[in-house]
Amino acid sequence: MSNQNLTTFEDFLKVDIRVGKIIKVEEFPEARKPAWKLLIDFGEKIGVKKSSAQIVANYTAEELMGKQVMAVVNFPPRQIGPFMSEVLTLGFEDVEGNVTLASVDRDVPIGGRLH
Repeated sequence: MSNQNLTTFEDFLKVDIRVGKIIKVEEFPEARKPAWKLLIDFGEKIGVKKSSAQIVANYTAEELMGKQVMAVVNFPPRQIGPFMSEVLTLGFEDVEGNVTLASVDRDVPIGGRLH
Protein backbone atom coordinates (compact mmCIF):
# COMPACT_ATOMS: atom_id res chain seq x y z
CA MET A 1 0.00 0.00 0.00
CA SER A 2 1.40 3.38 -0.94
CA ASN A 3 1.45 6.30 1.49
CA GLN A 4 -1.19 8.01 -0.66
CA ASN A 5 -3.75 5.41 0.47
CA LEU A 6 -3.04 5.80 4.18
CA THR A 7 -5.50 7.59 6.43
CA THR A 8 -4.97 9.13 9.83
CA PHE A 9 -6.53 8.05 13.10
CA GLU A 10 -8.20 11.47 13.23
CA ASP A 11 -9.86 10.74 9.86
CA PHE A 12 -11.09 7.39 11.19
CA LEU A 13 -12.62 9.09 14.24
CA LYS A 14 -14.70 11.33 11.95
CA VAL A 15 -16.65 8.27 10.75
CA ASP A 16 -19.21 7.47 13.45
CA ILE A 17 -19.97 3.73 13.25
CA ARG A 18 -22.60 2.51 15.74
CA VAL A 19 -24.42 -0.70 16.50
CA GLY A 20 -28.18 -0.74 16.19
CA LYS A 21 -31.02 -3.24 16.32
CA ILE A 22 -33.30 -3.77 13.33
CA ILE A 23 -36.87 -3.19 14.52
CA LYS A 24 -38.74 -3.17 11.20
CA VAL A 25 -38.16 -4.62 7.72
CA GLU A 26 -40.18 -3.72 4.63
CA GLU A 27 -39.99 -4.69 0.98
CA PHE A 28 -38.55 -2.06 -1.38
CA PRO A 29 -39.99 -2.90 -4.80
CA GLU A 30 -39.03 0.52 -6.24
CA ALA A 31 -35.30 -0.14 -5.75
CA ARG A 32 -33.22 -0.78 -8.89
CA LYS A 33 -31.52 -3.76 -7.21
CA PRO A 34 -33.39 -5.96 -4.70
CA ALA A 35 -33.26 -4.29 -1.28
CA TRP A 36 -34.95 -4.09 2.08
CA LYS A 37 -36.07 -0.94 3.87
CA LEU A 38 -34.78 -1.17 7.43
CA LEU A 39 -35.77 0.73 10.56
CA ILE A 40 -32.84 0.55 13.00
CA ASP A 41 -32.88 1.59 16.66
CA PHE A 42 -29.58 3.15 17.78
CA GLY A 43 -30.72 3.98 21.29
CA GLU A 44 -31.73 7.13 23.09
CA LYS A 45 -28.89 9.41 21.91
CA ILE A 46 -29.22 8.72 18.14
CA GLY A 47 -32.75 7.33 17.91
CA VAL A 48 -34.43 5.29 15.20
CA LYS A 49 -33.05 5.71 11.66
CA LYS A 50 -33.98 4.42 8.19
CA SER A 51 -31.66 2.56 5.85
CA SER A 52 -31.91 0.77 2.52
CA ALA A 53 -29.82 -2.37 2.22
CA GLN A 54 -29.22 -4.59 -0.83
CA ILE A 55 -29.14 -7.78 1.24
CA VAL A 56 -32.21 -9.63 -0.09
CA ALA A 57 -30.09 -12.48 -1.51
CA ASN A 58 -28.72 -13.39 1.93
CA TYR A 59 -31.46 -12.41 4.40
CA THR A 60 -35.20 -12.84 4.81
CA ALA A 61 -37.22 -10.20 6.63
CA GLU A 62 -37.68 -12.64 9.51
CA GLU A 63 -33.91 -13.23 9.83
CA LEU A 64 -33.28 -9.48 10.00
CA MET A 65 -35.78 -8.66 12.74
CA GLY A 66 -33.93 -8.03 16.01
CA LYS A 67 -30.50 -8.44 14.40
CA GLN A 68 -27.75 -6.12 15.59
CA VAL A 69 -25.96 -4.39 12.71
CA MET A 70 -23.28 -1.75 12.26
CA ALA A 71 -23.92 1.48 10.40
CA VAL A 72 -22.33 4.85 9.70
CA VAL A 73 -24.64 7.33 11.41
CA ASN A 74 -23.00 10.65 10.48
CA PHE A 75 -23.22 10.64 6.68
CA PRO A 76 -25.78 13.01 5.17
CA PRO A 77 -29.13 11.37 4.29
CA ARG A 78 -29.23 9.88 0.79
CA GLN A 79 -32.23 9.68 -1.50
CA ILE A 80 -32.67 6.19 -2.95
CA GLY A 81 -35.62 6.33 -5.32
CA PRO A 82 -38.63 7.37 -3.23
CA PHE A 83 -36.85 6.45 0.04
CA MET A 84 -34.58 8.63 2.19
CA SER A 85 -31.80 6.52 3.75
CA GLU A 86 -30.46 8.13 6.93
CA VAL A 87 -27.61 5.73 7.78
CA LEU A 88 -25.26 3.48 5.81
CA THR A 89 -25.66 -0.12 6.95
CA LEU A 90 -22.30 -1.88 6.58
CA GLY A 91 -21.52 -5.21 4.96
CA PHE A 92 -19.12 -7.19 2.81
CA GLU A 93 -19.60 -9.00 -0.49
CA ASP A 94 -19.60 -12.77 -0.28
CA VAL A 95 -18.03 -15.01 -2.96
CA GLU A 96 -21.15 -14.58 -5.14
CA GLY A 97 -21.12 -10.77 -4.88
CA ASN A 98 -24.06 -10.55 -2.49
CA VAL A 99 -23.77 -8.39 0.61
CA THR A 100 -23.41 -10.00 4.05
CA LEU A 101 -23.97 -7.67 6.97
CA ALA A 102 -21.18 -6.53 9.25
CA SER A 103 -22.35 -7.29 12.76
CA VAL A 104 -21.18 -8.00 16.29
CA ASP A 105 -20.67 -11.59 17.45
CA ARG A 106 -22.36 -10.95 20.82
CA ASP A 107 -25.20 -8.64 21.81
CA VAL A 108 -23.92 -5.25 22.91
CA PRO A 109 -25.85 -2.15 24.06
CA ILE A 110 -27.40 -0.44 21.04
CA GLY A 111 -25.87 2.90 20.14
CA GLY A 112 -22.37 1.72 21.05
CA ARG A 113 -19.58 3.18 18.93
CA LEU A 114 -17.00 1.13 17.04
CA HIS A 115 -13.47 1.57 18.46
